Amino acid sequence: MLKRLLLASALCAAASVQALAQTPVKIGVLNDRSGVYADISGEGSVAAARMAVEDFKAAEKGLKVEILAADHQNKPDVGASIARQWYDRDGVDAIFDVPTSSVALAINQVTREKNKAFINSGAGTADLTGPQCSPNTVHWTYDTAALANGTGGAMVKRGGTTWFFLTADYAFGQALQRDTTEVVTKNGGKVIGAVKTPFPTADFSSFLLQAQGSGAKVIGLANAGGDTINAIKQAAEFGITEGGQAIAGLLIFSSDIHALTTKTAQGLVLTEPFYWDLNDGTRTFSDRFAKQAGGKKPTAVQAGVYASVLHYLKAVEALKSASDGGKVVAKMKEIPTEDPLFGKGTIRPDGRKIHDMYLFEVKKPAESKGPWDLYKTLATIPGSEAFRPLNQGNCPLVNKS
Repeated sequence: MLKRLLLASALCAAASVQALAQTPVKIGVLNDRSGVYADISGEGSVAAARMAVEDFKAAEKGLKVEILAADHQNKPDVGASIARQWYDRDGVDAIFDVPTSSVALAINQVTREKNKAFINSGAGTADLTGPQCSPNTVHWTYDTAALANGTGGAMVKRGGTTWFFLTADYAFGQALQRDTTEVVTKNGGKVIGAVKTPFPTADFSSFLLQAQGSGAKVIGLANAGGDTINAIKQAAEFGITEGGQAIAGLLIFSSDIHALTTKTAQGLVLTEPFYWDLNDGTRTFSDRFAKQAGGKKPTAVQAGVYASVLHYLKAVEALKSASDGGKVVAKMKEIPTEDPLFGKGTIRPDGRKIHDMYLFEVKKPAESKGPWDLYKTLATIPGSEAFRPLNQGNCPLVNKS
C-alpha cells in the first residue's frame, strides 16, 4: 500500500513538472550577422536573449523557451522571407532585434498579417510608432526622433547652427535626416545641404569633400555601424574637425567608438539609451555579457534585446500563452517595464517604449582608463522629453482611440 502511495505521489509530481513546462515559446532573433551592423547586434543579441531567458528562470515559471537566429543581410526581401518561414513553418511566436529600418518595416507588416509579436531593438525609424505603427509591434531601444532631440538639439545649442548631412540612402538614414532637420530648424539652425550615400559604402571621400566645401558648422552623419566608422575615420584623415567643422554622429554605439578609439573619436557628442558603465546594474550585466562575448561590452541594441525579452516573457507568463501576438503585445503595454539596464518605464499605445536617453561626449585618451572607458555623461534626457509626443506621430492606433 505504501509503495502504491509513493508511486502515485511520484507520478503526480512528474505530472506537475510536465504540466509546468507545457507553455512553449519560440523566439527568433533576426539581425545582421555578417555585415556593417554585425558588431551592433549579431551574435551578441542572441547571447543577450539567452541571458534574459536564464535570468527570467523561464523553465521554473512554466515556459519552455527556444531561441532561433538568422541573418537578414540588411535586405527587406530576405528578412520578410525568413519571417514568413519562421511564422508559418517553424512556429516562431515573436521576432526580436532587426536592425536596418527597411527590413524592420517589412517584418512589421508580416508580423501583423500573421498576428505574431515583433519587438524591435535595432532599427531606428520612428515610423514604426508613427504611420506604420501596429498592435503587434513594440519599438524598444531608441528611434530617430530621440536621436535628433538629443544630439541635434545639443549641437545647435553649442553653436552648430548650420548643417550638412551625409545620409545613408534607405529608410533609416532618410528618417534620421528628416527628424534631425526638424529639431535643428526648431532650435534656430539651418540645413544648407545634404548628400545621399550608398548603403553600405566604404568610401566617403567625395561626400566628405562636398560637406567640407559647404562651410557648414556641423556635418551630420545620418548613418550607423560600419558606415559611421568609415566616415569618421576618413573625416579625420581630411582634417575636417581641425578645420573648425564639427562631426555629429547621429547614431553611434559604444562598439563604434571602441573600434575608432578615443584618439580618433574624442570630443564627439552622441546620444544613447544605454552605456555599460552607467550604474551597478549595467556594470554587472555587462561583465557577465563580456565573458560570453570575448571581452566585448554590450551595445544599446544588445541591451535592448535583453530587456525586451525579459518583458515579453513576463507578458507570456501572465497570459500562459504566446500564440496570439496581439494579446501578448497588449499585455506588454499593460505591465510597467522594469529591468536593471533601462530602469522603470512604460510602453505607449503606439508601441513606443519610454525610458531616459543620455547625451554623452567621447573622452580624451588621457581621460580614459581602459579600452571600454569611452564616455562622460553630459546630460540625462527624460523619456518624456526624448521621444516624440504621442499625439504627433500620426499613429492610426492613437487616432482611433
